[in-house]
Amino acid sequence: MADGRTGDPGRRGLLTAGAALGMGAATAAPGEARAASPTDRNASDAMRQPLPPPTPFPKARAPLPGAALEYWDTGGDGQVIVLLHPGTGSHAMWGYQEQVFPHAGYRVIAYSRRGYLGSDAGPENDPGSASDDLERLMDHLRIDRFHAVGSAAGAIVATDFAISRSNRLRSLTLACTIMGLRDPEYVALSNSLRPRGFAEMPAPFREVGPSYRAANPEGTARWLELEHLALSGRRVNQRVTNEITWAALRALRVPTLLLGGDSDLWAPPSIYRMYAEAIPNSELVILSEAGHAAHWEQPRAFNAAVLDFIGRHAG
Repeated sequence: MADGRTGDPGRRGLLTAGAALGMGAATAAPGEARAASPTDRNASDAMRQPLPPPTPFPKARAPLPGAALEYWDTGGDGQVIVLLHPGTGSHAMWGYQEQVFPHAGYRVIAYSRRGYLGSDAGPENDPGSASDDLERLMDHLRIDRFHAVGSAAGAIVATDFAISRSNRLRSLTLACTIMGLRDPEYVALSNSLRPRGFAEMPAPFREVGPSYRAANPEGTARWLELEHLALSGRRVNQRVTNEITWAALRALRVPTLLLGGDSDLWAPPSIYRMYAEAIPNSELVILSEAGHAAHWEQPRAFNAAVLDFIGRHAG
């Protein structure tokens, strides 16, 4: 792995990381750039990490207003990490994180949003707000402040939550997401990156990077199995509590890790650089050869980046 230049530690950092970041213990200090070539000989090995056997953490259902949501909770006395799943997942999609994060000393909670595995869809005429549900779940569990780690649609929920409830967040990790921005220029740009009919294309093509699909067919099949299991009821399109705009992002004051994949068809690195320019106190990590499911495709690099960031914002 070749070291890049070291910048001002007080400024947001750019970390371009491949498999090598996740393979070792070394991580980048704030403002430091570390680079790994996408042709690194360990890259395919990093994408072939076997999924650990599931840990039977207790599941429970929180009887929230409008819908009961199912969650699992590792317990423990450490600071809390809440995992917010993508639209093609559920609380079962975190197999590469469910043991690693608790082993690092954190209490970890993952839940399924309305209509997803184990959770009620709720009334059809009132889908509610996903960020309101998150706050009510934290109230139900008597958790005051936590680290939010969201992927794709889960990151939109986390962003919505952060805009109006930043006092409850220790840190924010936004991975592989289009952010839910409503600014017309951004919507037009984002939509222009994908052809008409993209949303109807097979889920693995849209969500999982080509390098991972080539290197790990078994892992892709397991991802697809979990994607098929994710929606246990009707799909619920929940509303946002806040208008997510560039102005709202510029007003965020939560330490934020932006985690993208350089093969993400939804949000390529150039889009993530725009987020990094807008969000104060943010750091940017681009994972080599990862698509829209970086937590699954490059789990060691993903976990190393998240734990390094959270560890520096655990005060």
